[in-house]
Amino acid sequence: MIPLGVIVTFSLASVVLTQPVKDSSYVAAVYEHNLIVNPEPRVSLSRDAALQHMKKNLDIYEEQAARAAQQGAQILVFPEDGIHGFNFSRSSISGYLETVPDPKQESWNPCTEREKYNNTEVLQRLSCMARQNNLYIVANMAGLQPCPLSTDPTSSCPSDGHWQFNTNVVFRSDGLLVARYHKNNLFYEDSFDTPPQPEIITFDTPFAGKFGLLICFDILFQEPTITLVEKGLRQLVYPTAWINTLPLLDSVQIHRAVSLGANLTLLSANLRHDHLDMGGSGIYTPFSATYHHAKRGDPEEGRLLVARVPVLDPEWLGQQAKEEGVLNSESSSSTAADSCHNESCSDASTAPPSPITFTSSMISDPFTFALLNETEGRLNVCDGTFCCHLQYQRFPQGSSKELYALGAFAGLHTVDGRFALQVCALVRCAGLDQSSCGQIVEEAESKMDFLLEGKFGTRYVYPSVLASRMVLEEPEHFEKAADGRLTMKHSNMTGGLVTASLFGRMYHQDNE
Repeated sequence: MIPLGVIVTFSLASVVLTQPVKDSSYVAAVYEHNLIVNPEPRVSLSRDAALQHMKKNLDIYEEQAARAAQQGAQILVFPEDGIHGFNFSRSSISGYLETVPDPKQESWNPCTEREKYNNTEVLQRLSCMARQNNLYIVANMAGLQPCPLSTDPTSSCPSDGHWQFNTNVVFRSDGLLVARYHKNNLFYEDSFDTPPQPEIITFDTPFAGKFGLLICFDILFQEPTITLVEKGLRQLVYPTAWINTLPLLDSVQIHRAVSLGANLTLLSANLRHDHLDMGGSGIYTPFSATYHHAKRGDPEEGRLLVARVPVLDPEWLGQQAKEEGVLNSESSSSTAADSCHNESCSDASTAPPSPITFTSSMISDPFTFALLNETEGRLNVCDGTFCCHLQYQRFPQGSSKELYALGAFAGLHTVDGRFALQVCALVRCAGLDQSSCGQIVEEAESKMDFLLEGKFGTRYVYPSVLASRMVLEEPEHFEKAADGRLTMKHSNMTGGLVTASLFGRMYHQDNE
């Protein structure tokens, strides 16, 4: 078993990148920041007091930028809310706001042109950080933008005459501000406005081509994530303040799954804030993952991750890579093995007899579950017309008993967000009663060889295998068939199985 609280790296040995004429890799860094919070975020601060608070976090950023540069990083990503914090009201965040000019409209280097705009101390410091360390920096901050007041009831301009946005900013290695993105999908953020129109923002680099920008909750939605993907973006930069939600939505679990399922690189920088169960950052590519996920009881501290990763921008690599496409629905995303190495994992297409099913809540959705037996078998569980198939062989470890179940859900998730899902999930139940299936579990002892399969109504299905104590395992085989059938096989686990999931997003049904 891999001990938690350390950096973990894995890769698929069977995947070989096509070597382009140019150097086909770059060095990326993400920093998981132990946030220094404002203990009273609902109390308004003066600009000077807000700057004093932000300076504490920026001092740490500056140290980490120097460390990343020393390790050869060319791009460094900081997390969402990492400079100012969270839980502000619209009025109490006012001292933290800075107007961020649109880089598409004007060229501005805050480090060398400090007098051009007032009250831009944060922008200036980030710009100088990039310039002094000769690396691209992506950070998240509280942005302000004036807007025209109107008597038109359909106008999105707030009554105080300005928008307040959760904002990503990108600085070139010489300090030039090159991109600005406003978060589209807010998550209980009273201090910020939703942009009048979703923004699709990218920026170019000389070492890896084009990157797209998104923030935290955005990753679960069509805008901007899937729009970026469908425009050909295969490299996404992702500041987040992700609250871990087991069994399906732990940070490293779902972020790595999106990287695999959408065949892209995701540079994911999370906050470390144990009270809200925030933590877990990674540098994910379709071929490898370098990540960190602290375990309970670990010191609450930051963590810098640095990794060399392949360039995936098709235009940067050349026409050959471009023709390979963003998603190939008829090929596998990973092909390190062809079987589960046991007879029970041979063919999932023939449905076994219907098992006894029950309903239990998982991530607040009513999943239809069926229990696994102690050794091996096959299950077919349906939620309406959506069915999940499982073939498995269990390898219990030690003397403790563990209960496992296969769950299926197809419908609209409506708690803490509204989005349509089709999910197949093999989970360890929290206890030995079926009512505990779907509850939070962090540890497991039983290992399992399995084949998990479903026929999905979307090509955006995100595969994950989460082992005991937040260790990711790479699916040995993940295949997308032309008819929508998704198959994930895995065997020879290094740790006990907590969750194996095919998480399908039915973006087209979100508003139905």
